[in-house]
Amino acid sequence: MSVFDVAVWKNGQVCMLDQRLLPHQEVYLTFDSAVEVADAIRSMVVRGAPAIGCATAFGVAVEAKRLVAQGVPRSWTEAMEPGLKALRESRPTAVNLAWALERMKPLLLSVPAQSVPERLLAEAEAIRLEDIESCRTMGRLGAEILPHPEGRPLSIMTHCNAGALATAGYGTALGVIRAAKDLLKNIKVYANETRPYLQGARLTAWELLKDNIDTTLLTDGMAGHIMSQGLIDVVVVGTDRIAANGDVANKIGTYTLAVLAKRHGIPFIVAGPLSTIDLNTPDGSGIPIEERSPDEVTHCMGQRSAPEGVGVRNPAFDVTPAELVTAIVTEKGVVMGPTTEKIQKLFE
Repeated sequence: MSVFDVAVWKNGQVCMLDQRLLPHQEVYLTFDSAVEVADAIRSMVVRGAPAIGCATAFGVAVEAKRLVAQGVPRSWTEAMEPGLKALRESRPTAVNLAWALERMKPLLLSVPAQSVPERLLAEAEAIRLEDIESCRTMGRLGAEILPHPEGRPLSIMTHCNAGALATAGYGTALGVIRAAKDLLKNIKVYANETRPYLQGARLTAWELLKDNIDTTLLTDGMAGHIMSQGLIDVVVVGTDRIAANGDVANKIGTYTLAVLAKRHGIPFIVAGPLSTIDLNTPDGSGIPIEERSPDEVTHCMGQRSAPEGVGVRNPAFDVTPAELVTAIVTEKGVVMGPTTEKIQKLFE
């Protein structure tokens, strides 16, 4: 299995790369029910909006398989509801999770009962393959709008992990970076460590080094200084949800980068599939922001780094207003200076 198969079907089970152990160990876990998959999503075995969507779809399929093994239920919707509820509530911010559930649910009633698990699995696999293809398209479209500096490498800053590990196997933001390497050959990436969960340090740096891409790791607080030195040509990030007006929810710290990029005249590009756009949320104020365990802030790699009794906030995401976004790259095209009207046209 490729190290980039983050959520796949294998031997009748959902198989996921345990991203909590990277970069030190590459361990695959298997799951036999929707509740187990939901727990894996909640505990960050798998993370990244498109990857969560894929895992959710496979979670629906494996739950149907489990129920059939116990006897075909009289009512699929009733029998599946506890598993679907567990998946629905596992993480609130990434809209791909709800999108995948809505795509899978009609299939519970659309085919003969005995065929439901097989049909759900086929749909989950279609979601996975579509994501890989859409990311490759996004990568190409995004690479085409990047600056082309003369006589030196293109220097890209990214935040969190929006790569193969966050998708079905290619990446949104890192898909743009991979395509840029193919197009321009000579690129350099500055990856922010992304506190408190260190997705940039543990995952993005790991991915890029595997692809032999020149990568420099920064702490989050270094970004402004590095920009002020003229070392960054463009910022490229992923997204967990895009509101109808172009406001972008992404890993905490993204909003700060967008403000810094605006201050230094650096393009700020967001890459995300159409499934990440939530037309039912008019603007970023309606995006739910997940608040995670205080332990992620008070501890680092299992070791306490803060005094007992200190108050903690741990919002996992923030919202970047559309006016700070230079472009949103999707598989259906690039939206420059996103607005509600421009984003709506992607769906026409």
